[in-house]
Order: sequence, then C-alpha cells, then structure tokens
Amino acid sequence: MLSEAKKAMRVTAAEFDSEIMLNLMAGAMDLEMAGVVVPGVVSYTEDTNGAVTDTSTLTDPLVMRALITYARMRFGSPPDYDRLAEAYELQKVQLMHADAYTDYEGGECG
Repeated sequence: MLSEAKKAMRVTAAEFDSEIMLNLMAGAMDLEMAGVVVPGVVSYTEDTNGAVTDTSTLTDPLVMRALITYARMRFGSPPDYDRLAEAYELQKVQLMHADAYTDYEGGECG
C-alpha cells in the first residue's frame, strides 16, 4: 500500500513514510465511519531507526485508490486540494452505495 501511495504522490524519500501511512490509516477510518467495510487492514511498523515496514493486508483496488486519494489530499499543502477532496468524496460515496462494500441489511444501517 505504501509503495503505491508514494508512486501516486511522486514521493521517493523514506522520511515521509510514517506520515503517508498515518494518512492512509486515517482514510481507512474515514471510510469505516461512513459505513464502508474496508476489506483488509492498513497498518505499519516502525523500527528504532525510524524505518517503516508496511504491514497492510488491503488489496482491493477501489478502496486502495480512495485511500491513496485521501493520503494525497492530506499530504502537505497540495495545490490541487479541492480537486482531490472532491475526487475522494466521490470515491467514498461510490463505495458507500455498493453492496459489496457495506454490511447494510435491506438498504438500512443495522
């Protein structure tokens, strides 16, 4: 997950890995608060030297794309923040309305 996010963000430096991972994790929590079932875990470990190891188990391409958009939107001060925010919200709404990504019964929460 981390390597895909870094590619999309055009980031090569390892010094931002923990910040990027925290943004990806926050995005997963945001989706879950909206009722989206995230099929896997977004997580990482950090050793005593600060080296980050991505321990994520998430492989779903639609959820990954939404999380990467969220991370790009929250990383630094992107000049295209409004475009990224709108794109993320559209991706989130798409996931919220897809039966495969929710555990709603009969269209109702519960």
